[in-house]
Amino acid sequence: MRKDFKSFKQEALKNPEVRAIYDSLSDEFELKSKLISLRKAANMTQEEIAKKMNTTKSSISRLESLNAKNSPSLATLKAYANALGKKLKVEFL
Repeated sequence: MRKDFKSFKQEALKNPEVRAIYDSLSDEFELKSKLISLRKAANMTQEEIAKKMNTTKSSISRLESLNAKNSPSLATLKAYANALGKKLKVEFL
C-alpha cells in the first residue's frame, strides 16, 4: 500500500534528526509562504512585482522558491513590501 505525503511526513518527523532539520527550516518556509500569499492577495504576478522592483521575474521566482538555498536580504524584503504597497516590520519573539 502506498502512503500519502501527510502520512509519510508524520512518520519521517518521528526521527529526531529529521525533526531537527525540519524545524530549522520552518522560519524560511514561513517567510516564503508569506511572500507568496501577500503577492496573491494583492492580485499581482511575479512579473508585476519584478517590474516594480526593477528586477527580473526569475529573481522573484528564486525569492519565493521554497527550494532556494539563499536567504533574502533586508533590502530585498523591503523592496518586495514596497512593490506590494506594504511596509516591512521585523519582530523578535
